Amino acid sequence: MSTRITYFGHSSFEVNTKGKSIVFDPFISGNPLAKTIDTTKVNPDFLFLSHGHDDHIGDAITIAKQSKCKCIGSWETELWLKANGIDNTHSMNAGGKAAFDFGTLKITNAVHSSSFSSGHAGGNAIGCIVENEECCFYYSGDTALTMDMQLIPRRFELDFAFLPIGDNYTMDIEDAISAAQFIECSTIIGMHYNTFPVISLDKKQTINEFEMAGITLILPEIGETIEF
Repeated sequence: MSTRITYFGHSSFEVNTKGKSIVFDPFISGNPLAKTIDTTKVNPDFLFLSHGHDDHIGDAITIAKQSKCKCIGSWETELWLKANGIDNTHSMNAGGKAAFDFGTLKITNAVHSSSFSSGHAGGNAIGCIVENEECCFYYSGDTALTMDMQLIPRRFELDFAFLPIGDNYTMDIEDAISAAQFIECSTIIGMHYNTFPVISLDKKQTINEFEMAGITLILPEIGETIEF
């Protein structure tokens, strides 16, 4: 079976693997670039939230209520979800792992701030690695380049990885290329770019820079589905 990935814009993706769907960091209805995505049709089995910023949790409550999905995030994210009437949750923290229907999920460090605009504590930002019989991939969440990334290939052989490339709030292109080298992954799906002017970039030039480093950078169009 193949793994299917649909891009919802910004840092939000739906990954279908092992017969289950996982949505990451849903910021859709508030993203003017994602008008083609109908959030009423986004009904995953699982929802992963990397941190509490509005551009990552914008549609989380709506999607969680309509899909009844299992919501995964930090302890503080779980408290925020429960405060908003979501009880189907599983809290985790950096270094921990747990088994789900889609495979094993391992929480990784992310060097980034986290807070909820509601005033709830944000805890630490996180990323994750998903591993099953079909694929193994890394979703970094919002992060700076960190030496911790070098630990990942000691344990995991990644098929692909999601990395931010937009600069200003996260890694820039140069750091993302270094991150790909640290994690020893030659297929990268870029995220957290072009949504706002401050994180804008030239897509063609960026793809070329990755290519010169021997890395394939995939920048799907919003609503596009790709397969591995």
